[in-house]
Amino acid sequence: MRLELPYDLRPDPGLPVPGYWDAHLEPGAGPQPPGGGARLLAAADGYWARRGLPAESGQVLAGPGAEPLLFALLAAVDGDAVLARPAAAWQAPVARLLGRRVHTAPTPPEGGGVPDPFALLETVRRARADGANPRLLMLSAVDDPSGTVTAPELLHETCEAAAEAGLLIVSDETYSDTLHHHDTVLLSPAEMLPEHTVVLTDLGATLVPAAVPAALARFPGTAHGAAWRDRAVDVLAALRAVLAGPVAAATTYVLTEPAEVTDRSAAANLLHARTAAAAYRAVTEAGALCRPPRAGCQLYVSLGAPGPGAAAALEGRLTAALRYRVLGGHRFGDDPMEPRVRIDTGALHGTTETERRTALSAADPTAVPHIASALSAMTAALAAVLADSPTRSAGPAGQTQVSGSADTGSRGGGG
Repeated sequence: MRLELPYDLRPDPGLPVPGYWDAHLEPGAGPQPPGGGARLLAAADGYWARRGLPAESGQVLAGPGAEPLLFALLAAVDGDAVLARPAAAWQAPVARLLGRRVHTAPTPPEGGGVPDPFALLETVRRARADGANPRLLMLSAVDDPSGTVTAPELLHETCEAAAEAGLLIVSDETYSDTLHHHDTVLLSPAEMLPEHTVVLTDLGATLVPAAVPAALARFPGTAHGAAWRDRAVDVLAALRAVLAGPVAAATTYVLTEPAEVTDRSAAANLLHARTAAAAYRAVTEAGALCRPPRAGCQLYVSLGAPGPGAAAALEGRLTAALRYRVLGGHRFGDDPMEPRVRIDTGALHGTTETERRTALSAADPTAVPHIASALSAMTAALAAVLADSPTRSAGPAGQTQVSGSADTGSRGGGG
């Protein structure tokens, strides 16, 4: 059976395009070479260094979005991919385009896009016993779909399990700069297994307008890391997957993170924290189950009773009721019988540039009329679903109703 996927599987942060982005586009600039030009890669080096992951230009790649970069990374390595369950909805389709098998290992009850270490080892053991060749683990300490953050202790144990299983790691750190709380501790697998980890980040969640595909990858500073990068560049060249010159110019500017960029990042994180906290309250007050969000602009909500096609049915109903895209858990590799959906809180910020600018500049975003109205509509839609659903005996393991504060911070500046 063919799984129909929406075009855009990523949560929209719901932010206006900043004036400095348009100001630094260079209309006459030519296309970049595959992997990025010298100025762009030098800016990327500084970007990684400010996040405690110093790199040289020979360790970094830039491309038109995370999907082409992941495709190039996978094409440059033999073997199958192992993903968390659930995981970002765009990852498995990229691996399957290459004809690779995709193996999934469940995440622990507390959430996060990092597999349980024991489940990971068992998944790899069974796959190899069946003749498969799992070679690469893709994980994300800051998770899409749930907006949760993996504890450093668990991340360390999973990295140790990956090393024991002989897996290379691709760490998707797209949302690592969107932490809601100053006291949230976040580590990268590249700090634990630097010789075996590629870091991938889609800049559309933070520094670049969401509609502009731009992403970075950082490779290990080793001989095999350099070889992996070179093979990935060859794939990008064959696909002609390069950044347009004007986009590369503006991306180079934002990667240097001058004050106007970091101020904007801080304001965006504060907006995400406040609207996500308000959405979490709306969800739980309606009687649904959800883990408290710690980063990003998404919630992973469970409501109603399980049953055949429950995730798809809930997706359709809430998409119609809220009038914006809601993705069911089956999109993320989760059990299609479980009534779970990702709700993107960026949709609360408005549909026009004016509404989004108002949300970003508001002292209290939840008091802005169009946001308050959207929150009320969310509560009503969820309550209506629950009213029509059989009573559920227990929610998914680990999905608590304990709220956190809405303080804001960022690992990489701007918090």
